[in-house]
Amino acid sequence: MRVAIVSDIHGNRHAFEAVLDAVAASGCEEIWCLGDLVGYGADPDACVELARRHAGLCLAGNHDLGVTGAIPLEDFSSGAALAAKWTRETITPATRDFLDRLEPQRLEGSVGLYHASPRDPVWEYVLSTLQAELCLDAQNHRVCVIGHSHVALSFERRRGEAATGQTRAAGEQLELGAGEWLINPGSVGQPRDGDPRAAWLELDLDGWAAAYRRVDYDIAGAQAAIRAARLPDSLAERLSYGQ
Repeated sequence: MRVAIVSDIHGNRHAFEAVLDAVAASGCEEIWCLGDLVGYGADPDACVELARRHAGLCLAGNHDLGVTGAIPLEDFSSGAALAAKWTRETITPATRDFLDRLEPQRLEGSVGLYHASPRDPVWEYVLSTLQAELCLDAQNHRVCVIGHSHVALSFERRRGEAATGQTRAAGEQLELGAGEWLINPGSVGQPRDGDPRAAWLELDLDGWAAAYRRVDYDIAGAQAAIRAARLPDSLAERLSYGQ
């Protein structure tokens, strides 16, 4: 089975729609979302509805949990807290109900799914080989997929060797048949790896392979929506730079 992995949509309807179009053309049979449907962007209801309609499973991210009140907004940066408060006041009861039912990890299948990491499903940013080593020690699945950092990357550990890792560009492919893996598809709605295009991952569960994907989207439209909602301008500006 081929699965599309998406993460960190952050209320960016324009990016999410572009990714969904690319996924439909790819032949992937399911979509799995690693959380943060809402957050920095101005279309939280639309993004939750798209996930409800298209995603086979969906996790809760820290921004989703902040909006529902499961974690305090004091734990967020000022811009993130402002966006979460605006989202909390804006979303429909149906959106809130959907977010309330999400959890930050899913461990029942052949791949471990976490919003952030196997050690801390809500908050840990896995960006170094040391962190990856500790996560690989903690995880029960040979292959795990994580989001949260907004950076497309992968970490691998072969038997008897230390973990290695690197960021990943569009089109790069992974052979996952051997070793232990921790894989991040990057962010749909707010990439932070220098590539402003929306990111997602194509995962082949039968052949144990993965491919990193990027897609152009209407960045100006997403920025206009953020500004129209009177959210912090920095949340709009950074979309142009993938930072």
